[in-house]
Amino acid sequence: MSFFKFIGSKVFLKQLVMAFVAIVVLIVLGVFWLDFSTNHNQKIEVPDLAKMSLDKVEGTLNELDLNWEVIDSASYSPDYPKKSVIEQSPEAGDFVKENRKIYLTLNPSGYKDVEIPDFYGKTKRQATSQLTAIGFRISAHEIYVSDIAKDVVRGIIYNGSDLKTGDKIPQNSELILKLGDGNEEAP
Repeated sequence: MSFFKFIGSKVFLKQLVMAFVAIVVLIVLGVFWLDFSTNHNQKIEVPDLAKMSLDKVEGTLNELDLNWEVIDSASYSPDYPKKSVIEQSPEAGDFVKENRKIYLTLNPSGYKDVEIPDFYGKTKRQATSQLTAIGFRISAHEIYVSDIAKDVVRGIIYNGSDLKTGDKIPQNSELILKLGDGNEEAP
């Protein structure tokens, strides 16, 4: 039997039709299985979790069949309650499927403690820039002490106490600079 006669035979055509039907059936079954296994068209709207405590977050997300994980705590923000949600991913209003994990960033319980750098003998401008850069606030009311160098830092005061290099105090604290008044006579 030649090749062209075989292609035109009933046996070949019957096998070709059976193969085509088998492929169509497999494709249809695959589509139904994907719809079922991926929960196609299922949408759960992510709630706004901002300023919620972890207890409230857990209750809210459990009701919606969503999971959560704390990924980080940000810099302390006084605008949010302590240990509450500052950011979430996916964001509020996005649609997800059940058992999706919502990633949370929390507000710490307070400002972190920051080490006081070496400040003695620096100019007011240098010290202010350095202290502001690491997160402190500088009081507009300086204290001037008798010293030959004008506007040179001779101390820092926090809550009525003199600070030394290496002391640790909470970030965002207000510091008062002790500056030289430039009036002391040289020996």
